[in-house]
Amino acid sequence: MLVTKQKVLRKFWYAVMPITMLEDGPKPFTLLGENIVVWLKSPGKPAALQDRCCHRTAKLSKGFVDNGNIVCGYHGWTFDCAGACVRVPQNADGSVPAGAMVQSYYCEERYGYVWVALEKPLRDIPFFPEETTPGYRRIFQFYERWETSALRMMENSFDNSHFSYVHRGTFGLYDQPKPEKYEINETDYGFEAETLVPIKNVPASYRVTGTTDDTTMRHMFNRWYLPFSRRFGCQYPSSGRHHIIYNCATPIDDGSIMLAQWLYRNDAEEDCAEAELIAWDAPILVEDREILEATDPDACIDVRRKQEFHMASDRPGLIMRRMLLQLLEEHGETEVFRSKD
Repeated sequence: MLVTKQKVLRKFWYAVMPITMLEDGPKPFTLLGENIVVWLKSPGKPAALQDRCCHRTAKLSKGFVDNGNIVCGYHGWTFDCAGACVRVPQNADGSVPAGAMVQSYYCEERYGYVWVALEKPLRDIPFFPEETTPGYRRIFQFYERWETSALRMMENSFDNSHFSYVHRGTFGLYDQPKPEKYEINETDYGFEAETLVPIKNVPASYRVTGTTDDTTMRHMFNRWYLPFSRRFGCQYPSSGRHHIIYNCATPIDDGSIMLAQWLYRNDAEEDCAEAELIAWDAPILVEDREILEATDPDACIDVRRKQEFHMASDRPGLIMRRMLLQLLEEHGETEVFRSKD
């Protein structure tokens, strides 16, 4: 599936960048192949427009912010958050050409990130209950570009059969390749998936897991939010510690994503420091990234095309493919994919 060709995907929210990145001025981003600019129209309140001035097509992201509006760095034409041109400094009488506009987009702040939808969203921004639940701390972990597709990243997040191989250098048990089965409950937003998985517990993870046993268990209650967000709800039963990760695999184009990752913990900094938690999760992401960037990003969602073979543990990914295909069909679309000719 080529995400830039599937119009319905424009009707979802995507995390594009930490809002702190806007403190020194507007920033460019490419979302589903569309060049956008985001800035702060007021403290904590972001806005997003097409990154192209309607005067001489300069990128607005090369400009600056003035009283909450964005000013083109070429000739100073100024636009409000709705995309309307509100000032042409060369016109002493204050006139603005009729219809002078730039395309605007839906834009909100949530969980410390700027979220953007290119068209009216079909669903709300995913709800992270830990954000407002007493006893949890939020840690920003990663914001990085991967050369893979959002679907590949999402499928991998629910793939228990790759732990023994991809993650054999961190937590995977190489001599136990048989994957644990998920109990899956489909929902109106995607699905919930629960399982219990044994992992290798090396000294570097003792304070992460809260135990010094050679192996420990992960009780995982995960969620997939259509189309490309997920919850990794990990609890360590032996210690009671929660290690809950949220990801948004924001599609830049058909072959790359911006991966945003939040972590919520129910312990304190003295129990396991933020730096330790980032240091533990970082090599795990490197392992995933290296293998996912070796896959074809054009993942087939219509399995009737028989582009790949499957096994029982692929069930979460196959549900994703089915639901994505259903989404397209409900909006009058078919899967667009790269020609093999």
